[in-house]
Amino acid sequence: MQVLGIVGHSDSGKTTLVERLTQRLSGTGRVATVKHCTHAPDVDTDGKDTVRHRDAGAAETVALTDDGEWYATGQSRTLDETLDDLSPDYDYVLVEGYSDANIPKVVLGDREAADPVIHRTPHGADADLDDILTAMEERDPYITLETLVADVKRDPDEVYSGAIATFTGRVRAQEGPEDPPTELLEFERYDEVAAEKMAALRRDLEARDGVYAVRLHHKTGVVDAGEDIVFVVILAGHRTEAFRAVEDGINRLKEEVPLFKKEVTVDEEFWAHER
Repeated sequence: MQVLGIVGHSDSGKTTLVERLTQRLSGTGRVATVKHCTHAPDVDTDGKDTVRHRDAGAAETVALTDDGEWYATGQSRTLDETLDDLSPDYDYVLVEGYSDANIPKVVLGDREAADPVIHRTPHGADADLDDILTAMEERDPYITLETLVADVKRDPDEVYSGAIATFTGRVRAQEGPEDPPTELLEFERYDEVAAEKMAALRRDLEARDGVYAVRLHHKTGVVDAGEDIVFVVILAGHRTEAFRAVEDGINRLKEEVPLFKKEVTVDEEFWAHER
C-alpha cells in the first residue's frame, strides 16, 4: 500500500488535491482517505471534506482528531493504527493533514512539515499529479505483517498449505536494566543491490519442497523503540518446512542484504558496523 500525506493551510486546496488524486488512483486500485480534524466533524454532511473524498471515488474515509477519536466508527484510534488496519485492503491511502507524521508528503504553499517531503506546490488545484505520483511510487510501500500474511493467502498454491509461519523483528529498547535505553534505529541500504539480494533469497526459499510462498520486508529510515523493523512470512505445507524457512530467511536476510544500522541511545549514536 502506498501512503501519501497532503498538508497545507486551510485555503491551500488540500481537499481539492485529495479529490484529484483519488479520482486518478481509483482507476488503478482501491483508495481510502484519512482526514485530520481539529474538532468533531459531521462526516455525513453534504459538502464536508470526507464526503468529497467519497464522491471522488474513495472506498472508505476516516476522520481522526488529535485525541485519537475515529469518527467513522466511534473507536479510539491513532494514525498509525488506522494505516495498519487499512493496509491489507487498500492499494492507496491519502492522508489530509498530519504535517508531523512520518509519511511521504505533498506540501502546499508555505506550510511547514516534517520530512519526508516529496513534493511542494503552491495550491492543490494546480498541482502536477504526474510529478506527485512518480515521486510517491519511488517511496517504499507501507507494509505490515498483516499485509504480507494476506498476500501469501492469495497465492495459487494456498490450497496445499497447512501452515503460515512469521517472524517480526522490532527495535529493542534495552538489552538489560543497566543498558542505556535506545531511542531509535536508522536504517540505510544500497537499493538496487538490496532488492536483488532480497529477490534471490525469496527465490531460494520458495524453491524448497513444501514451501509455496515467501514474503520479506525490511524497513528503512527511522524506526523508533518498540516499533517493528523486519518481517518474514512463509506459506508452507507443514509447520516443519515453515519454521525452518522462517529461521533461514531472517538469518540470511541479516547476513546477505546490505543494510546499515545507526543506533541512537540516550547517551550516544553510532553505526553498528563501526563497532
